[in-house]
Amino acid sequence: MATLLHLDSSVFPHDGSVSRDVGASFRKAWEAEHPDGTVVYRDLAADPLPHLDGVAASSAFAPPETHSPEQSVAYALRDKLARELEQADAVLIGAPMYNFTVPSTLKAWIDQVVLNGRTFGTDTPTAAGTPTVVVASRGGGYGPGTPRESWEFVQSYLAKMLGEGMGLELEFVVPELTLAARTPGMESLVDLAEASRTKAHETAGAHGKALAARFAAAV
Repeated sequence: MATLLHLDSSVFPHDGSVSRDVGASFRKAWEAEHPDGTVVYRDLAADPLPHLDGVAASSAFAPPETHSPEQSVAYALRDKLARELEQADAVLIGAPMYNFTVPSTLKAWIDQVVLNGRTFGTDTPTAAGTPTVVVASRGGGYGPGTPRESWEFVQSYLAKMLGEGMGLELEFVVPELTLAARTPGMESLVDLAEASRTKAHETAGAHGKALAARFAAAV
């Protein structure tokens, strides 16, 4: 059966997070097609991974037999995270925009899972081709032609790291203007925000169903 790796990184609970809410539409559609499948779930906000330090970084560049006890522990985590990604048939990532880029907890996962010559930095990354849906929610509008287009560092960063660097097959679902309903001066954008969120739910659900069907057909 197919395996889904699902990562959430919003600091808010489900009822206060658009990225979690929209991501749930993907997962619901996926699980409807794969009721006996496996979901490996990591809530990076509730259970954050350690940020990369010198011990963890150096562990990836030294043969295992030379590791110190601290390096062995650090590398075991990095290897586990890499294997979760490598063994996934599909990946779902909730990536809300915080201060114009990804949450630090998601960055920590990326830093841990990037292993040069294995998942990254090679012509054949070990998770290359894995279909990956990223729910990139954001409080304002950062699309092409908007005043803050140049401030968008979520899609652009993840497209480089996960797409070009790790070879994942990326699709972005982007609910915008999520702060419109509670931010003075954005009242005129509430309808656009609601339309964007509705479209995001529909798109996420469609991706979940399509990917699930794709793997069912391959069995």
